[in-house]
Amino acid sequence: MPRMTRYQFLAAEIFAYSFANYAGHLGIGHVRFEKSMPQTAKNLERAEQEGWSDERLAETMAVEVSDVPAWRKRYREAVEVVDAKSPAESFRRAVRQSLAFELGRHQIEDAELESAVQQICYRAADLSYLLDQKHKKFSDYSEELRREDEAELDGPPAD
Repeated sequence: MPRMTRYQFLAAEIFAYSFANYAGHLGIGHVRFEKSMPQTAKNLERAEQEGWSDERLAETMAVEVSDVPAWRKRYREAVEVVDAKSPAESFRRAVRQSLAFELGRHQIEDAELESAVQQICYRAADLSYLLDQKHKKFSDYSEELRREDEAELDGPPAD
């Protein structure tokens, strides 16, 4: 799988693609993933750094002015994940953002959200330990972890 640039990581976050899925679209001449989406990330970053007006950003991105605040928010959240000090912190921030989005319609306290994030991080640490025990890599299970059907709960765990 090709190595991704920072702007490709930002694009993956902005457009809600998993990193592995995004990387799977690279190196095959897919202009949207290789040029268009990273350019959107670059435009959003430049707008942030230079203090562009919503109107200027909307014109540059060819979107409605009313959509610009959502684009800015997606960019800022992407930066929180991509520019985290470590992969673990990146994961923690991404989990927090995902849970906040999914649970946003419920009245949940920040402490409850943080507790859920912590539990998921403990489970990620457990998964890391299990993988070490089997001499496997986390990426060996990327596709399985991204599947969208309900996980099988019957029977013994797979080796």
